[in-house]
Amino acid sequence: MSRLRFLAPLLIYSTWLASCGGGGAAPSAESMSAAAQLGQLIFKDPSLSASGQMSCETCHEPSLGHASPFTTAVALGGPTLSDAGLRTPPGIDYLKFNGAFKFDTDGTPMGGFFWDGRANSLAEQAKGPFLGAAEMANGDAATVIAKLRDATYADQFKKTFGADIFNDPNTAFERVAYALERYQIEDTGFAPFTSKFDAVNQGKEAFTPQELRGLVWFNRADKGNCAACHPSTKPDNAPAALFTDFSYDSLGVPRNNAIPANSVAGFYDKGLCTGGPAALNLTARTDLCGAFKVPSLRNVAKRKRFFHNGQFTTLEQVVNFYITRDTTPTAWYPSDITGVLIYNDLPALQRGNVNVTEGPYNRTGLAPALNAQEITDLIAFLGTLSDR
Repeated sequence: MSRLRFLAPLLIYSTWLASCGGGGAAPSAESMSAAAQLGQLIFKDPSLSASGQMSCETCHEPSLGHASPFTTAVALGGPTLSDAGLRTPPGIDYLKFNGAFKFDTDGTPMGGFFWDGRANSLAEQAKGPFLGAAEMANGDAATVIAKLRDATYADQFKKTFGADIFNDPNTAFERVAYALERYQIEDTGFAPFTSKFDAVNQGKEAFTPQELRGLVWFNRADKGNCAACHPSTKPDNAPAALFTDFSYDSLGVPRNNAIPANSVAGFYDKGLCTGGPAALNLTARTDLCGAFKVPSLRNVAKRKRFFHNGQFTTLEQVVNFYITRDTTPTAWYPSDITGVLIYNDLPALQRGNVNVTEGPYNRTGLAPALNAQEITDLIAFLGTLSDR
């Protein structure tokens, strides 16, 4: 899916360095609101799942930027922790700077939560895993609230939201979602801005020559062109660069046959055209099939799996895929008697949605945009985005 974008030229280093700021320690529990403190307890509570062994934190490990701790492509949930999910649990740090799903003035889909944008807020997103059959697997809101009644913090919940709150399970469930939203907004552990990148911006450290070269390759449109979707400059609504524009892109990531759902003939996870807010009903927008949310690259070096389907396990694989997807497709896709089956995780009629116009993809018949040393430089820079 090609998108029109304004790409700022590479800034002179000193100007760029002055353009961002950030940082800050996580607050004490006492400094958070009562709702946020409840959200923290709920986030860590496995008793709210059908198995009694899965919490929000199970799939969103704080030390990994609240990303998936699993070495497998998808998590196993459900009543017996044996039901495989469809997508890699995404990192949820820095999402408080995201917004509701919309189409930008040029038609670019923006915002929304989950890989397919189907939730419009952190609170709406928070409700999904409680009811997901391959996640916490509660049948309905009343089942969640019945478990919450028995939690050690049930009285705290009633004190915050009303003595009769459990009498209306649907309203109580909305308060659960609200508490989780407040926790993610108020606890700066979800947006700490404590990476080396931030320390450099604050004048406390300096990039190595290799890291600085990596930043150049990251920004240059004729090289990595990462900044086209992962801007390295500060947006208006955050204290420092977020390394995502919260848009969607169709990348043609190879099919991951380790995901059980993909063993079903004719099944494809089409992303945005089967997601988005329910009121928009994007199923007719076949031009959006294959598009998934652009994640933040903050803490990307900590991740165990990459892309919505967890196809890759190292940054080296990811960068090499980006720069050789169309120059050496045989390295990434299977072949049959008809030739290389490019973009094989989409139906044939929708493979034309894949982004082939922006660098570094637009080099069919040419050398890759980055050489081996430049790849190493870029990965070194990506390592500076990990919070500490």
